[in-house]
Amino acid sequence: MPHSTDVRPIACALRYLPEETRVPLKFGPETLTHVLCARVRLTVRDRAGRSADGWGETPLSVQWAWPSDLAYDERLTAFQDLCAHLTRAWASFDCFGHPIEIGHAFLRDALPNLLEEVNRRRAGREPMPWLAALIACSAFDIALHDAYGVLHGRYVYETYTAEFMNADLAHFLAPAADSTASFAGKSPADFLRFPRAQRLPAWHLVGGKDAIDAGDLDGSEPNDGYPVLLRDWIQRDGLKCLKVKLRGNDAPWDYERLVRVGNIAIETGVDWLTSDFNCTVGDPAYVTDILDRLLAEHPRLYGMILYVEQPFPYDLESCRIDVRSVSARKPLFMDESAHDWRLIELGRSLGWTGVALKTCKTQTGALLSLCWAKAHGMTLMVQDLTNPMLAQIPHVLLAAHAGTIMGVETNGMQFYPEASSVEAEVHPGVYRRRGGMVDLSTIAGAGFGYRLNEIRRALPAPAVIAEA
Repeated sequence: MPHSTDVRPIACALRYLPEETRVPLKFGPETLTHVLCARVRLTVRDRAGRSADGWGETPLSVQWAWPSDLAYDERLTAFQDLCAHLTRAWASFDCFGHPIEIGHAFLRDALPNLLEEVNRRRAGREPMPWLAALIACSAFDIALHDAYGVLHGRYVYETYTAEFMNADLAHFLAPAADSTASFAGKSPADFLRFPRAQRLPAWHLVGGKDAIDAGDLDGSEPNDGYPVLLRDWIQRDGLKCLKVKLRGNDAPWDYERLVRVGNIAIETGVDWLTSDFNCTVGDPAYVTDILDRLLAEHPRLYGMILYVEQPFPYDLESCRIDVRSVSARKPLFMDESAHDWRLIELGRSLGWTGVALKTCKTQTGALLSLCWAKAHGMTLMVQDLTNPMLAQIPHVLLAAHAGTIMGVETNGMQFYPEASSVEAEVHPGVYRRRGGMVDLSTIAGAGFGYRLNEIRRALPAPAVIAEA
């Protein structure tokens, strides 16, 4: 019997907030210097006619989601075209239920058709990939979860239980054939951490263009009161965890980069490193050769590498690379590949041992992926999309409830620290790292606990408005 707590979307508004980075962020073959953030207000109504608004936000990280030789503006236009379609589709999506049930149905029944429509309008041009579609959809899905919590006056993570959901996890997930896992009678809350962690170790991103020491400076660096050199960041924020972006197609450069960063880490008391190859590696030997050389020449640095992130192309279905030689050396985490639990199942069969979750692939998808991965003994991490403003709050909350291998990646304060200054007045610990940690203790209340009534951000007029 349907729950009285069920809701359905009835209206939606989309806004765009542009931001520029203070320094370039290089990952893989591309460099990010500015980003457009999509902010969504979604209105839901329950069966009794009560309604509430929820908010969601995500950076439309074009270069990360859609690496291509196509011009940035062309790809961004496709993103915005899809976002406009999504605004109208979410407002008229005739589905009552819990946010996970509605979000799952939208990802299954609506988003593929919307992406196909956008790509049909781009006939003859490189199609927009599914990962990009997930990012565009995520702000709407996050807003749905927020609205549900607001309507019922509950912190949204308290609603991921049988008290609120119509179906158990077996309705959404199936265990691997070689597993004894079962989802019957279970809800997402069974796989989440309660109470949540209020302080999390923060991972600092060392981008491919970041200045490691004074010899890297060329005079173009900002003079805005924020650190530029890696040592200064470590000292100011008390950092203990560094994520190192690598090229994946230049082994000597990658090895030298790891050694340079690693030596600074040792000198400054950093505990952990991770290496991110950003999907550019085609042969596992590329990674194992670097790891084996580190073990032989710099064993302490090798020991500091907590895990390796996504070296290989993210299209697992067409690039079914056996990666066991890498995961035999270090935990190997799927990131761009982990679109949903079915791809995580495929990754597990190829030798991947961990999953890097991102709210930019939708809150619904992240939660279902988390449950599947945990049920099958896979390790978790929560990775950043350089989230500013509201996007940061669901991001850190996911990490706080997931039980990650080590804290959360959070780098918005590196690349556009002033973008979140308004939100930081209410949540200072969420937007500034102190003692190597972020502090979530100010996040409180219904939905995602944004405390929006206290955040004095002036918003632009909506770009698209739609009603059922």
